[in-house]
Amino acid sequence: MERGKMAEAESLETAAEHERILREIESTDTACIGPTLRSVYDGEEHGRFMEKLETRIRNHDREIEKMCNFHYQGFVDSITELLKVRGEAQKLKNQVTDTNRKLQHEGKELVIAMEELKQCRLQQRNISATVDKLMLCLPVLEMYSKLRDQMKTKRHYPALKTLEHLEHTYLPQVSHYRFCKVMLDNIPKLREEIKDVSMSDLKDFLESIRKHSDKIGETAMKQAQQQRNLDNIVLQQPRLGSKRKCKKDAYTIFDAEMESTSPKSEQDSGILDVEDEEDDEEVPGAQDLVDFSPVYRCLHIYSVLGARETFENYYRKQRRKQARLVLQPPSNMHETLDGYRKYFNQIVGFFVVEDHILHTTQGLVNRAYIDELWEMALSKTIAALRTHSSYCSDPNLVLDLKNLIVLFADTLQVYGFPVNQLFDMLLEIRDQYSETLLKKWAGIFRNILDSDNYSPIPVTCEEMYKKVVGQFPFQDTELEKQSFPKKFPFSEFVPKVYNQIKEFIYACLKFSEDLHLSSTEVDDMIRKSTNLLLTRTLSNSLQNVIKRKNIGLTELVQIIINTTHLEKSCKYLEEFITNITNVLPETVHTTKLYGTTTFKDARHAAEEEIYTNLNQKIDQFLQLADYDWMTGDLDNKASDYLVDLIAFLRSTFAVFTHLPGKVAQTACMSACKHLATSLMQLLLEAEVRQLTLGALQQFNLDVRECEQFARSGPVPGFQEDTLQLAFIDLRQLLDLFIQWDWSTYLADYGQPNCKYLRVNPVTALTLLEKMKDTSRKNNMFAQFRKNERDKQKLIDTVAKQLRGLISSHHS
Repeated sequence: MERGKMAEAESLETAAEHERILREIESTDTACIGPTLRSVYDGEEHGRFMEKLETRIRNHDREIEKMCNFHYQGFVDSITELLKVRGEAQKLKNQVTDTNRKLQHEGKELVIAMEELKQCRLQQRNISATVDKLMLCLPVLEMYSKLRDQMKTKRHYPALKTLEHLEHTYLPQVSHYRFCKVMLDNIPKLREEIKDVSMSDLKDFLESIRKHSDKIGETAMKQAQQQRNLDNIVLQQPRLGSKRKCKKDAYTIFDAEMESTSPKSEQDSGILDVEDEEDDEEVPGAQDLVDFSPVYRCLHIYSVLGARETFENYYRKQRRKQARLVLQPPSNMHETLDGYRKYFNQIVGFFVVEDHILHTTQGLVNRAYIDELWEMALSKTIAALRTHSSYCSDPNLVLDLKNLIVLFADTLQVYGFPVNQLFDMLLEIRDQYSETLLKKWAGIFRNILDSDNYSPIPVTCEEMYKKVVGQFPFQDTELEKQSFPKKFPFSEFVPKVYNQIKEFIYACLKFSEDLHLSSTEVDDMIRKSTNLLLTRTLSNSLQNVIKRKNIGLTELVQIIINTTHLEKSCKYLEEFITNITNVLPETVHTTKLYGTTTFKDARHAAEEEIYTNLNQKIDQFLQLADYDWMTGDLDNKASDYLVDLIAFLRSTFAVFTHLPGKVAQTACMSACKHLATSLMQLLLEAEVRQLTLGALQQFNLDVRECEQFARSGPVPGFQEDTLQLAFIDLRQLLDLFIQWDWSTYLADYGQPNCKYLRVNPVTALTLLEKMKDTSRKNNMFAQFRKNERDKQKLIDTVAKQLRGLISSHHS
């Protein structure tokens, strides 16, 4: 009894403990639930706890279900109301949008009207302000108008008074306006204008020197030309320098007395006095062509008025404008040399006058001003010459232009102007000159190559022989020993081309004269131009001849021989250049001639063309082949077309005796390989669907004829049976079929020393299929003849084995 009570008490205590734990689980954070659950598992009643936990979970689930059932209808009603509200909201949005659009449309006119009203009121205020300001500005404008009227009527003194009154009385009252700023800025110009109007003869002077610049420049350049014709320019430079010094000393002595208006003082200043005292004919100076007294007079007046600087600025400005006009070349200047000469005369005349003014006045122009003008003139002149010289296609005109530029530079150098840039620009024109020469010589080479007969030059006497040797450096002791008539190995274009290369070198040398270049620079220029002639112009001409459609084998052989001799002559061209420039080839940085490469390339191109031409001829003969692939008879002789082809090859290779050995051998081997390949293609082409053993035997005769040709040694130099190897593929294939040696082929296939190593199983199968088709179609009763049936089975068996070889090889 007591034990039952104790058990019941323990059960109640456990239930209470479990209830407490459940409450803690329901109310405690999940992070802290671990210790609580551990207390359950530490006891022995965790099974009962699980039951209570299950019961508590079911109770909670029933409560959740009740609550959801209670609120479900309200949730559905809320969703329905929300959908209705969304529709009404969309309608409200559409109404608001429509109302906004109508409001914008209705308010646009109101906004426009308000803007117009605003603008109108702004204009009213502006008009009122303008009227007020104009009342203040009208006296200034009236005074300025009065000033302009006085200047028009040449009342210079009242104009100066009005100008002073305007400047100190009226303008300060309205100085904050922009037009007043313009007036203030124009006041110095107006004073200058007043002074300039009183001396309008200054403009006449400027116009006079503009018109006479051409004549002055022509005179100065004529003097420079006389000096060059009389003496060596290098020896003349010290004497010219002393004369120049004397002339400048004379200008320095010409002091303040020059500022008077005395005609004598104005005419004592000379120009262009750099002339030879021994000349009987006196060349007129600038003072004889232009009267300089107006500029001296104007300078004096401006100095007295205290406006010398203004006068100097005005003079320099006008002369700068004239300089720009002088430096503007005519559009057709490049057409004739006279156009360039007139252009240079004007520039020289301009700077001779400025040099005269520099040394006969005290500071009207200074050295910095003249140097600035000269820098501008140099840049514009060089730019103009670069542009116009690029149009010149005549090398003679370019050469004349170069001489004219040198004279132009030497003339100005006498007057102390630096001309190094002109000589640098001449080096650029030298490149243009070289290009025109290359175009000219391209035509010359084209005519030489087109007119050549491509046959060795025949000579019948000693005089003709010496004439050819004199034109082209050729030495051959064996040819010299031969009796006349005899032939040179090369054709006429060899000495012609060689001499034209020398003429080109002479033409290049002409341009380098008077450019003050060193011998090394001249040598480098000539060598570079000659390299261009060889590697570009002559090379293109030779390539064009080689690639012509109607070129024959004889011509190609002669071209190879000719280029070989021209290649050997390059060392003589090197010596020729060395002799005329006195610069040894061993000098550091000396450019080498690339003629050897040019002629080698041309020779290789001709060789390739020979190979191509031979192959084309072979193809033409093969087009005449007319095999009866179904024949059963044998002619016991080679086909006519092949006999003709072999005869052609023999005669052709006989012509190759003068060619280098490797060229002839390569041509022969190339022809044999091409012939063998073409015969193989002829045998295997798809159009030949059937063939008989008799046709194959006839084909074998043609191949034997080819092999006989290869054994005969048409070109010397081949070792043993090297040439026959070109036909080895055909030979092994034909032997296999004619001897019907399939057992050996199939047994030894794949071995390095097998008898039919060069026979491809695919090729053999293709040919066998053609014979199999013939056996089936041409023998109508073959199936009733035992031997024919056996032969057919053998072909099928071999074909099957060949297919097996092919598949195993590919796998």
